[in-house]
Amino acid sequence: MKVTMSGRRVLVFPSAVELGPALAQLVTSRAARALASGSDCFSLGLSGGSLVSILSKELPAVPNLDCSRWLVGFCDERFVPEDDPESTYGLYKNQFFTKVNIPEERILAIDPSLPVQECAEDYAGKLRKAFNTEEMPVFDMLLLGMGPDGHTCSLFPDHVLLQECQKIVAPISDSPKPPPQRVTLTLPVVNAARCVIFVSTGASKAPVLKRVLEGGESAPPPAARVTPAHGELLWLVDEPAAASLTVDVERPGPGAHL
Repeated sequence: MKVTMSGRRVLVFPSAVELGPALAQLVTSRAARALASGSDCFSLGLSGGSLVSILSKELPAVPNLDCSRWLVGFCDERFVPEDDPESTYGLYKNQFFTKVNIPEERILAIDPSLPVQECAEDYAGKLRKAFNTEEMPVFDMLLLGMGPDGHTCSLFPDHVLLQECQKIVAPISDSPKPPPQRVTLTLPVVNAARCVIFVSTGASKAPVLKRVLEGGESAPPPAARVTPAHGELLWLVDEPAAASLTVDVERPGPGAHL
């Protein structure tokens, strides 16, 4: 096992076909670990993009999967109705939640009927209630993607929200990627998680993946600012995305325990 800066692991798979089952194994093993430690739930933060189809295919295929004690939130969400094709919650509702037994009351989603500022405050309140804390909610696992500009969640390069350190959830009304209005977890919440997993695939991600993982920039991309204070950081990438990397990586074989 090669562990680099801050305990970061970079796992490279031949393609997304091999990456998917490995991600499912990581999620279920960390869920079992959290519940075996005495926690009353396994808290998981979801992101959109390719993660929707990967999780919707791979997790329901896990034998005897029991999600009845999972608590699910969203790392960010587009400020649109849930039946809008751009809604991350809507995509998971249609493709994933119908296949697993996560109780409906344990799925924490935004209320897009509120103005975006109130929507963010309302979602923060839902998190605090679910985690039973007035402090920083600590997720067992966050699943993140990364855009070609290095953004993650709805935290974009050079945006003022990268400096936010008081709010746990923030609204954004000037997203450089449409739709412009969104709600996002802030960096302090992301970096408080016990495990953060990035999934990044495809040759188009190779240049930004090299920037994020090899560093050296005075203003690092948002994804490079994800450095969990007391948690694991794993990058699951495919060979095309990893093509330009010179850092140490792992290449797990099929069925490897991660």
